[in-house]
Amino acid sequence: MMIARGEPILQIDSLSKSFRGLVALDALSFEVYRGEILGLIGPNGAGKTVLVNVISGFYSANSGTIRYRGQDVTGFRSHELSRLGIARTYQNIRLFRRMTVLENVLVASKRHAARPFSSAFAVTRHSDIAAAMAQLERMRLADKADHLAGSLAYGEARRLEIARALAGEPSILFLDEPAAGMNERETEELSADIRSCRSAVDVIVIIEHDMELLRELSDRLLVIASGSKIAEGPPRAVLADPDVIEAYLGADHDDE
Repeated sequence: MMIARGEPILQIDSLSKSFRGLVALDALSFEVYRGEILGLIGPNGAGKTVLVNVISGFYSANSGTIRYRGQDVTGFRSHELSRLGIARTYQNIRLFRRMTVLENVLVASKRHAARPFSSAFAVTRHSDIAAAMAQLERMRLADKADHLAGSLAYGEARRLEIARALAGEPSILFLDEPAAGMNERETEELSADIRSCRSAVDVIVIIEHDMELLRELSDRLLVIASGSKIAEGPPRAVLADPDVIEAYLGADHDDE
C-alpha cells in the first residue's frame, strides 16, 4: 500500500520518560501517516507500552512533544485525548464483565464519552444502537450482543475490546498485543479483523511480538530498544537489519 507522505496524523519529537532515574523513553522521534498500519516492536523492556501510555495520556512525558493532527497535545489527559480521537486497547483485557456485549460498546460511544456522568442507557437512541451493532458486526460479535461480556471466549473478548475502542470513532487506534494468548486460527482471524478496521480509522499502531502477523499487516515497522529508535521502514528490510536481529538475540519476547 502506498502511504501519502503529507502532514502526519501523529508526530512524536524527542519524547523522553523516566521512572526514578530509569530511562524508559530516550529522545524518541517518529511520525505516523494517514492510512497506514504501523507495527511497533522491540525486545523485553524496550519501552513500547510506556510509549503508548505517554501518547494516550496515562503517563506524562518528562520532555519532548506530541502533535496530533498538527496540534500540540503534550500533557493532555487520557479522556481529553480520547475525545480528540486517540483510542487504545490493553495487554490485559478490560471489559465490564457483568454488562452485555452491546452495553460494553454503548458505554464507549462518542456520545456517551461527551457526557460521562449521564446514564448510557436512560435514553439510548436507535442510531446509537445501530452504530454499536455495526462495530460488533465488524468484529464478528453481533450474534453475541445480548451475552454477558464475562461469558465470552478469550479471542471474542479481545475482539470486543477492539469494537469498544472503535465505538468512540477514533482517528488513531493503538492495539497493545492483540494476539497475545491466541492460537494460530484465532490469530489468522484477528488479522482479517484488523484489516477490516482500516476503513474505520486513519491510523492503526500495533504492538506485537508475533512477527508473522506484523509481516502480513504492517506497512512499516518501528523498532525501539532501551527507549530509543534503532530501525524504521518496510517490514522485510527492518527484520533483516543487523541491529534489529542483535536487539532480539536472547530476548524472551515478553513486553514490559
